[in-house]
Amino acid sequence: MELILKQDVENLGFKDDVVTVKNGYGRNFLIPQGQAILATVSAKKVLAENLKQRAFKEKKIVDDANKIAEAIKALEVKIPAKVGTGDKLFGSVNNIDLAAALEKEGQAIDKKFITVTTVKRLGKYTAVVRLHREVSVDLEFEVVAQAS
Repeated sequence: MELILKQDVENLGFKDDVVTVKNGYGRNFLIPQGQAILATVSAKKVLAENLKQRAFKEKKIVDDANKIAEAIKALEVKIPAKVGTGDKLFGSVNNIDLAAALEKEGQAIDKKFITVTTVKRLGKYTAVVRLHREVSVDLEFEVVAQAS
């Protein structure tokens, strides 16, 4: 079944992509959730026209995303966490904590665009922040012991 995505879908594609999925996934999940529409001939023509009109707007969006990426690279993010014996954390540090730390630094990034493995020890780590389908940045951050 061919569908046109109306929004970004994790592990499938980005908005306005034409994707092929199994019938049940499209009919029972994507279409009822409003995440996709059927890729009919007329829908594909409308999509092509919209993409043509949006091409120059897209360039400005990519340029803005690159500026934000440069600002994020310049940040030195330290996340305080409670520590037990040695360097083990009570709990863990994940994308939600990283999004909150970035918000404190003045960069509001949605947590779903941050990919980080779950951190359970003190130290330096790297996360991937996706700002646009063409722009992603590696963010270095450090987990430090919280002052008692």
